[in-house]
Amino acid sequence: MLLTPRSRHILLLFMTWLLWDCLFVAMNAHAQTPRLQGQSAAAAAMGNAFVAQADDPSALHYNPAGMTQLHGFQTLFGTSLIGGVTQFTSPTGTQVTGDRNGSLAWPPPGHVYLTANLKDLGLSALGNFSAGIGFNNPFGSLTRYPLDGPFRSALTFTTLPLLDIKPTIAYKLNDQLSFGLGADIYTFSGLFGEGHLEQKSVWPGGLGIASGSLVEINGSDTTAGFNLSLLYTPFRNSDGKPLVNIGLVYRSQATFHLTGTLLANGALVANTAATFVLPQVFSGGMAVWPVRTADREWKLEFDVDYVGWKANRTLDIHLSNGALLPFPQNWQSGYTAMVGTEYRWLHVPAIPDWDVALRAGYMNQQTQIPDRTFNPGVPSANSHIPSVGIGLACHANGSFLGLIRCGELGIGPLKPKLFAIDLAYQAAIYEVRTVAGNQNPTVNGRYDTLIHAGSLSLRFNY
Repeated sequence: MLLTPRSRHILLLFMTWLLWDCLFVAMNAHAQTPRLQGQSAAAAAMGNAFVAQADDPSALHYNPAGMTQLHGFQTLFGTSLIGGVTQFTSPTGTQVTGDRNGSLAWPPPGHVYLTANLKDLGLSALGNFSAGIGFNNPFGSLTRYPLDGPFRSALTFTTLPLLDIKPTIAYKLNDQLSFGLGADIYTFSGLFGEGHLEQKSVWPGGLGIASGSLVEINGSDTTAGFNLSLLYTPFRNSDGKPLVNIGLVYRSQATFHLTGTLLANGALVANTAATFVLPQVFSGGMAVWPVRTADREWKLEFDVDYVGWKANRTLDIHLSNGALLPFPQNWQSGYTAMVGTEYRWLHVPAIPDWDVALRAGYMNQQTQIPDRTFNPGVPSANSHIPSVGIGLACHANGSFLGLIRCGELGIGPLKPKLFAIDLAYQAAIYEVRTVAGNQNPTVNGRYDTLIHAGSLSLRFNY
């Protein structure tokens, strides 16, 4: 099968992007909360209600079946700047503040997606298939408290630099129904940083370790899961664009068999082994376009996630010297509700060949950690997350900053048909949580958490 010159350029660019993106995302593998919802700026601005829309390369994460809506070769990459604090007040009035290891988590979490419509690349013999690969940080944590804090024996620092590599295919059965199938390869990347799950605390004494020692427990592994997805479009307008979409996604459970070390003041005490389970996730959503004309589009979407955190029962640490450090978890499964909207102007006289989109959304997340096993490193409480954002898309003949046509922003002979910039802001407002009856009494008290996230994504359509 012969490829056209344009297809060869696209495949070459795909491989170049792939190499660069592996490095980019591995370097940006730290994150904030157990499950990171925002995996593109456009979706984050709409409260991550994107399972049914799924019409840019981040479909690779939100609903891979949506890749069949994309044409040619498309790329999307970006990052999020995340900050905020958790204020703890003990029953006696002692206060301490935790942060994201500074004002902002660094390196920031990143996302990269590359998709290709195989027919558009000249591979028509394969049928209505699309393929892609993504890199993001779907789970993670990064929290720091002072070494002299009231619960220093429980935690002073924790991080989970987890990377998900997502090779994916999608198939369009007909104009109404598409399916997606992908792998989720989870790994702790050591290309940059320490590349392992890590928790630090001040040792209270025992196991031959001197009281007051700074103790670190770490571990890493690579494991895999899979995802299945569906996109159903019962109604389209006269231009063939969806008026109603229904999306369904299943992400499987994945289990790490972590191996690492127990260190006291930097010295090796013992090797460690533990089991850590990532949950299965069910996602469903419906998107409706009350307005979808050649000039304007208005979308409303409602999504629901069910996250099976109940599978996270324990994180007991087995030491090579025969000792056991018990860390029961007993997390609870829960739901996240998301609603989002987007209003897009397709022809703006003041900026010819540009589209402008305004976005807003809201998420409501349930806490997953009971008081008994609450960990200050995970700011878990019922939360309300409003979001806003803007999208600017420049077609090939549009002018970027008045200096160059957007169609000239490509690499070598390969020029983009569209270049887009998406921006989003989210505020995670956690309900006040008072923990009582914890297995470590120093953790009991009031937690007030507010987290801010600003996201940027860049998209190129070829």
